[in-house]
Amino acid sequence: MSPQEQTVFRYTSGKGFDRLQAFKEPIPTIGDYEVLIKIHSVSINYRDIAIAHGTYPLVVKDQVVPCSDMAGEVLQVSKQVHNMSVGDAVIAAISSSTLYGPVKDHQNTLGGTVDGVLREYIVLPVHQVIKLPKSSHSLTEWSATVGTGATIWNCFYGCLPLKPGQTVLIQGTGGVALTALVFAKAAGATTIITSSSDEKLAKVKDTYGADHTINYKTHPDWAAEVRRITDGEGADHVIENGGIGTIRQSIECVAMGGIISLVGFLASMPQDQVPDVTLLAISKGVVLHGILAGSKQQLEEAVQFIGKRNLTVPVGRTFAFNRDDIVTALQYVASGQHTGKVCITLN
Repeated sequence: MSPQEQTVFRYTSGKGFDRLQAFKEPIPTIGDYEVLIKIHSVSINYRDIAIAHGTYPLVVKDQVVPCSDMAGEVLQVSKQVHNMSVGDAVIAAISSSTLYGPVKDHQNTLGGTVDGVLREYIVLPVHQVIKLPKSSHSLTEWSATVGTGATIWNCFYGCLPLKPGQTVLIQGTGGVALTALVFAKAAGATTIITSSSDEKLAKVKDTYGADHTINYKTHPDWAAEVRRITDGEGADHVIENGGIGTIRQSIECVAMGGIISLVGFLASMPQDQVPDVTLLAISKGVVLHGILAGSKQQLEEAVQFIGKRNLTVPVGRTFAFNRDDIVTALQYVASGQHTGKVCITLN
């Protein structure tokens, strides 16, 4: 007999990871044009940390089920669904309304305005679901590609397309950063990556083939290092994860007419030291590209790129599907100790 209940994790009232609580809830039933998915793996994003602490700048529903990125197996399809079958391995786009083109609103985003995927089963509209290609990748690896894959595909191909031979500067060694590194290398770009840890930089160079590394603690003027590496030209594309605390140096080291993809907001600075971004951007003729993940189409294109090129998916560590392990995983991501993606495995 199939189970009737599932374990669902929700953020209750308050702030911090302690408000994550487990509940027993009915397994949802499918409606027209929907599929029931058994979730096998969930990956954590910094967004989930910000939501837990109440610092996420966008709307979040009360008592939300966190997390937006999962991979699983189709258990049931409605009679109107003809492009998916029971047993198919799938992932889902973060939003059911952003299927292609730019993000038009913040509605219908998993783990934000609607309940997310930190649960055992989920029902989704079939148009939000992506059937995975045959590949050597595990479902844990595929769960790690959802947010990062859509985000980096949007960075590289949603505005000024990345071209072979260009130079990409990537900040950090988390999941988004390492996905950018893998995609950029596969696209024929020269890569520069930054971190405060020599150990992480050595690991990234050995495992993922970064061309150049910069420790921004030993080189606080890391923009000068980028210019030195590029013979004064600067990086054609910058993956900007720091936010206001790093944007000045990002503009200083981007090439004239280059692009900076604004992905994260990890770094801060005193208000009286905030740079005049408008003047700096005009002085370099730079494109500032704000990134809100990406569309379903961009995620599908990233999935095909990963599958056909058999690209490495940067999963750094996995945790079990219980409250203590999930809280530990969230704390681990919040600490910044990780490299690559951190995932929760349900099987």
